[in-house]
Amino acid sequence: MLPKKSRLSKKTIEKIFEEGKFINFPNLTLKFLVVHGKEKQTSFVVPKNIVKLAVRRNSLRRKSYIILRKYFDEFPAGFLGVFIFKKYQDDILILENEIKNILNKIN
Repeated sequence: MLPKKSRLSKKTIEKIFEEGKFINFPNLTLKFLVVHGKEKQTSFVVPKNIVKLAVRRNSLRRKSYIILRKYFDEFPAGFLGVFIFKKYQDDILILENEIKNILNKIN
């Protein structure tokens, strides 16, 4: 899991949803802003209509944070992003590939 300072607050997430750009992929959507002078922060959102059980939603979020930790340093400075799951994907390799592709599109 990422440290608390590297995760977004609810207030920042709302700001990203209002003002941010987005990138779509089959399993994930990334909404993001690049704000100069801030630390890079990210979060994952797993909607209730994708996974009903909170245990599975939290598990999916934890797995995603573990994958993201490998690539977190490659995000640009001041990056604020929210990864939103579009459908349930438990396969770590597929999620890792999507995060890599999103990172390549940003950079």
